Amino acid sequence: MDKKTELLKLIPEQGILPLYFYKDTEVSLNVLRALFNAGIRTVEYTNRGEAALKNFREMKQLCERELNGMYLGIGTIKNADSAKAFIDAGADYIISPGLVEDAAKVADQNNMLWVPGCMTPTEVIRAEQLGARFVKLFPGNILGPAFVSAIKELFPEVMFMPTGGVDLDKENIAGWFKAGVTAVGMGSKLISKQLLEAKDYGKIESMTKEAMEIVRSVKSK
Repeated sequence: MDKKTELLKLIPEQGILPLYFYKDTEVSLNVLRALFNAGIRTVEYTNRGEAALKNFREMKQLCERELNGMYLGIGTIKNADSAKAFIDAGADYIISPGLVEDAAKVADQNNMLWVPGCMTPTEVIRAEQLGARFVKLFPGNILGPAFVSAIKELFPEVMFMPTGGVDLDKENIAGWFKAGVTAVGMGSKLISKQLLEAKDYGKIESMTKEAMEIVRSVKSK
């Protein structure tokens, strides 16, 4: 099984994709450890600061050294140059906040999973034409579960994941899965700025376990 196929299986099985960025390398590494200890096996690190590439390289080395089976994706990829830089740094997959066709081409050249951000049926159609099988619905809190329900039948081959505003709340998460999503992306509602600044890795681990348990119980119904 190639890596792309493996990830298209792993992300839906995990049901939740944690995402974060923090400027401090050590904090970024310790959060990754906490997520791994909670049972997470793939994470999106976001390209949202000058330290992102340096931190990502260190995180990738940590995965290879200690966190066996952890896949590290890079998010907020808005152009081909960023895509190439993070692929060279060892990214396992690429996520964009919008429909970045240049990033799609780079991912395709490297036989890599590319997850575009979409918020209209037209964008999902174009993403599908570019080979995307997994689409991020962003911003999720603006679109809402009703949007997924309305378009899901139009795209039977596409897996959807809302990101942005997904709450750590059983009712909220259940609404998304009932509408037909494959996974939910969780950023600041799971790994908040306050927890990062407090370096409260234990809380991040326990909240992640709670989120995974909610997703498991919702998906089993």
